[in-house]
Amino acid sequence: MFDIGWSELLLVAVLAIIFVGPKDLPKLMRTLGQYTAKMRAMAREFQNSFEDLARETEIEELRKQMAELREGAMKPLADMQQSAEVIATATKAPEQTLPPSEAPAATQAEPKEAGPV
Repeated sequence: MFDIGWSELLLVAVLAIIFVGPKDLPKLMRTLGQYTAKMRAMAREFQNSFEDLARETEIEELRKQMAELREGAMKPLADMQQSAEVIATATKAPEQTLPPSEAPAATQAEPKEAGPV
């Protein structure tokens, strides 16, 4: 990330010993480590919040898609039920669907008697 080599680290260490002193150097390093840990924790929390937001958005989109699929799946079922009802009424015998006054003449006529065979 920072592309720091060994020579730069050595220079920083020498400058820290000169300006801070060997007595306070462990305290300074501990404080720097604590700040580094806090910054990493904040960065991790920030990244997790973005991931949660993305996951929540994906979940909402999936819920919408599932609702659309359910609506789309229910429509063909309703159409099939209507078709089944139409077929059932169409296949019923005419006597059952029409009142006797409107029944075809062939069904109301008396059967002819057959002569001796």
